[in-house]
Amino acid sequence: MRGIAPHGPPLSRPVPPQRTAPGRPQGPRPVHEALICVALPALAISGAQGQLTGGGLDGFYRGGRRLLARCRVRVGGVEPVPVQGRMLAADRARFVGTVRTAADAGPDPAVTVERLREAAGVERITLRSAAVRELRLVLEVSLGTDLAELGAVAAGQAGPEIPAAVHGSGLRWSAPGLRAVVSAEPAPGDVLASAGLLCWEMDLPPGGSRSIELRVRAERPGRPRGPEPAQGGGVAPPWGDAEADGDDPRTAALLAASLEDLRALLVRDPAHPGEVHLAGGIPWRCGHLAPAEALWAARMTLPLGVRLAAGTLRALARTQMPGPGPDRGLIPGALRHSGAHLPPGCTGVEATLLFPVVLAEARRWGLPEQETRSLLPAAERCLDWLSTAVGDGEYLPDPAPAGPYRCEVQAHAHRAALLGADLLEAYGRPGAEGLREWASALRRRFREDFWVDDMAGGRPLAALAPDGRRIPHLGSAAAHLLDTGLLGAGGHAPGLLDAVRTEQLARLFGGPALDSGWGLRSLGAKEPGHNPFGHRSGAVRVHETAVAVAGLFAAGYENEAQGLLRGVLDAAETFGHRLPEMYAGEQRTAGSAPLPHPAACRPAAVAAAGAVQLLTSLAGIRPDVPAGSVAVRPPRSAPLGELRLTGLRVADQPFAVRVSRLGLGMVEEAADGLQLGV
Repeated sequence: MRGIAPHGPPLSRPVPPQRTAPGRPQGPRPVHEALICVALPALAISGAQGQLTGGGLDGFYRGGRRLLARCRVRVGGVEPVPVQGRMLAADRARFVGTVRTAADAGPDPAVTVERLREAAGVERITLRSAAVRELRLVLEVSLGTDLAELGAVAAGQAGPEIPAAVHGSGLRWSAPGLRAVVSAEPAPGDVLASAGLLCWEMDLPPGGSRSIELRVRAERPGRPRGPEPAQGGGVAPPWGDAEADGDDPRTAALLAASLEDLRALLVRDPAHPGEVHLAGGIPWRCGHLAPAEALWAARMTLPLGVRLAAGTLRALARTQMPGPGPDRGLIPGALRHSGAHLPPGCTGVEATLLFPVVLAEARRWGLPEQETRSLLPAAERCLDWLSTAVGDGEYLPDPAPAGPYRCEVQAHAHRAALLGADLLEAYGRPGAEGLREWASALRRRFREDFWVDDMAGGRPLAALAPDGRRIPHLGSAAAHLLDTGLLGAGGHAPGLLDAVRTEQLARLFGGPALDSGWGLRSLGAKEPGHNPFGHRSGAVRVHETAVAVAGLFAAGYENEAQGLLRGVLDAAETFGHRLPEMYAGEQRTAGSAPLPHPAACRPAAVAAAGAVQLLTSLAGIRPDVPAGSVAVRPPRSAPLGELRLTGLRVADQPFAVRVSRLGLGMVEEAADGLQLGV
């Protein structure tokens, strides 16, 4: 398909093929134990011990280049013994170690070494003494870099270190088109460029401390020096100070951590500085706009406000394929691995179908009419592409035109048709009736062709092959059958399944084959090819679990939704409330913990946004700002007890809601003029 990148590792930039040693496959470096500070376009990655070793993904990065790969600290000729490394915020980490000196008579170390690291390229190293007499210590910081592309580092193809040169109070490394500079304050007593070494002699009085600060920056030769471009961490997020509190304290921690991660992933469009969108995740998808993930994250965070959705929609509208031709209106996207049973799917198809959905729902949440109108032509092009891609066939192939016909893609197409028709009708545009007729015919065909009966009550198919072969494997992608989209008056669009089959799907989602105890498996445990670590063949994907939970609550299947919700909340606690995009789908047992996936992005936009959707689904907020109303329909079971959400936005005004232990929703703050309902 024209405009679609071939499937490959999720690298920030293309990496040329290189020879590799036999028997040593190359691939993404593991990051599950890494502490990653993020303030895009800046990153800082290391292990929990805090030393930047020069190996793996360690380093300070900016704009996809590793400015500093090695930053090893020694005190008195030895490396500190690591004690603790932890995140302080999405863009900052703290590392603590201890050093024994000749003055230590017993087992207790007298010197503590603290490193405070910021993604933007700042590291503050502090030595503290608890000795009873003054200590004279030598602090050495060993520095080095390869100025490699993040993609090359991720694939294990970084080059050798570049020789350093003395530069002011620090060191400099140069490559074509780029220089990296590390400056130190106070200036070191000795600088040894050949070894990349900065040295200080420090006198530590009893109970005293001494600090140095390192700053890492990039210079582009030939460009005038000026202020550094703003990074995401310094940009005010397009949402307010949302908070959660209630009987379950994990809700507050999860929402706070998720908002931090979302803020760290914000990317400002240089050509349109008033617009921001979200990068896909760190470290694999931070160098480009991932269209489907950006739209999913924008949609799931609509309760925080519509500004992120507006910026994302405008950015993607500029990428649509021009016409004439069959790809006119398509939003380009890479192919994505779909597991053992299906060929790669196209993220561009998913994004193209999501575009009119996000616009229609953003309008319900309060996107101003003028902005909606300005984006309507792009949504119409998406809907025209849908009609063209289906053609005279019955289903939408993915990728077009050869297929297969995936279950979740039909759900995306059906939702796009109904919400797109709603949008066209609201603005007096033609085509709404045709879209609704197509969606109605799709429902009739789907219920016959995409369901297989069995002794357990039946299941939806994963896909239909172009030759008519049925692919019955069941996984979390079927959750999209429950996600019908928001229409007017707080109602949801009809789904592809009837009531009986929706109940059966809910039962399957609540069963042990799909519910791992930590969330929904991407492929059921009893399916051929199941792999608990498989991206699409068994791992728990947070955003699809969030889709399932919201859909189950909306359809009234609260027991099944509760089980999945509690599983993700428990998993989030083990991950310090910073959810990765996925983790292993091993069955939960007493005393166990979810296994991290070594290649998962963390933070990840769809995981952080999925957490927002999980929590806001407990309030059941259903706005219709064009009609001047908002309803709250929380689950009657109140699965987490009392819950209060503040700092949300409806009609671009603060919105707060409380859910009682009896499952009653009460709006505490809302825009003037909105009619409230339950």
